[in-house]
Amino acid sequence: MSVRALWIISHEKGENVSIRFSRRFATVEHRAKSLAGSSYVAVPEESTVLRLLLTELGLSDVDKAYVALRDDCIHRQRSPALELRVDGPGKGILWPVLAISNGPIILACLPLVDAPAEPRPPLASLLSVSQGLTLLAGLQTFLLGCGAKLDTEGMGSRLAMLPSVLLQVCPLGTPLDVPLLGGPATPTVPIPAGNQKQPAWKTGLHRGRALVNVALMETVRSMQYGNQSRQDLWDVFGTVTCKCEVEGVLPNVTVTLTLPPNGSPLQDILVHPCVTSLDSSILTASSVENCDGSAFSGPYKFPFSPPLEPFRLCSYTSQVPVPPILGSYQLKEEENQLRVSVALKLHESVKNSFEYCEAHLPFFNRDQMGVVDVKVSSGQLEVSKEKNLLVWGLGQKFPKSREVTMEGKISFSGPTPGPTDPLCTDCTAYIKLYFKVPDMTLSGCCVDQHSVQVYSSAKPRIVTSRELLSKEYYIWNSTGSAPVSSGQMML
Repeated sequence: MSVRALWIISHEKGENVSIRFSRRFATVEHRAKSLAGSSYVAVPEESTVLRLLLTELGLSDVDKAYVALRDDCIHRQRSPALELRVDGPGKGILWPVLAISNGPIILACLPLVDAPAEPRPPLASLLSVSQGLTLLAGLQTFLLGCGAKLDTEGMGSRLAMLPSVLLQVCPLGTPLDVPLLGGPATPTVPIPAGNQKQPAWKTGLHRGRALVNVALMETVRSMQYGNQSRQDLWDVFGTVTCKCEVEGVLPNVTVTLTLPPNGSPLQDILVHPCVTSLDSSILTASSVENCDGSAFSGPYKFPFSPPLEPFRLCSYTSQVPVPPILGSYQLKEEENQLRVSVALKLHESVKNSFEYCEAHLPFFNRDQMGVVDVKVSSGQLEVSKEKNLLVWGLGQKFPKSREVTMEGKISFSGPTPGPTDPLCTDCTAYIKLYFKVPDMTLSGCCVDQHSVQVYSSAKPRIVTSRELLSKEYYIWNSTGSAPVSSGQMML
């Protein structure tokens, strides 16, 4: 496995996006040209790579509602293996460009594919893809550290060290200590953890007390209309990620997920290939089929032999009776003003302790905001007249009543037109909620620290965590039209 090019991009808070580090390997590029023949596509300039990569990841032109390369229905994003469509004299498609992001950086590389460009081989058959992702994961750990909190302060000094580090661990674009080409992409039997060799791009063997970190994260999506003729929709998607840091041989581990007595069974469960055995009844529950109440409801045990890098142990969906925050949004035209009325209620089952909670109210296809006379019952209101946006910061707690309101009027009499959106015309408008609740999940699913079994004499420290995050959480204006899905929200 070899790498044609490598990029590290800084995109902290979406500002000053730039390539902090790049490296191209001429010998690997010469091999790529020989293999591809007439279908060869050269790696373009850094500015072009940055623009195409950000577009493909949905991080460019965030102020534009529609970008063809990003939003067209015929364009299907295949993250983390992306297509970069290069224009100009050497036009063509660069594939597969691998990209992972964490905190303030994006790491990307273009591995050499030892296969004909057409017909395009399936990703699962390309050993270079999995090895390239492993290389990126190792470099990410080197740059940001491996603890629960990202070490962004030390990233600058590590970036300065990266040229010499790559010279040692990836000479001439070929990472050391990778399986030989020609072997099967996935083993037919599980490989014992003790046989895994530490890759050269890792920062070194783990020193200090052994650690097993299990993090459970649920994301909730919602479409609320406030109208009896339209059915509100919501869904929950959960992931469990694990990281094992043990000096020497990696141990076998068992992680157990539990639900409360009245919890709904987990559905659509997918597991990592390192899971060594599994009760078949765990995999039968599906959100597509009607649940007859006899589905397996736990506990869910996942024995596995962990890989060297952090990984997603499993994912699932869950059906919950209500969304965490119920909302009502009314927007009415009054001469050259809009009357705004919003009510939000935190459900009693949700922990009233947020890391952050914000409501964004954008206004499209109008002149720039003029006078904003809006009052909120709790929190703080920020006005961005240039973006025609109200940001309602609700802080870390709802009041004791668990209800908050916003009332007022907004005029649009600015000298320039505001942002546009082909969907949000007339009174078609929405509120988008952003929130994070630590130490809780909507399904009630949790990982008990004492239920994590580690078969090792090292007696590792076990850390478990869980959190709930919003994702595409919309509350539509009940007095206007709104897009309505005829079926279940798709993951």
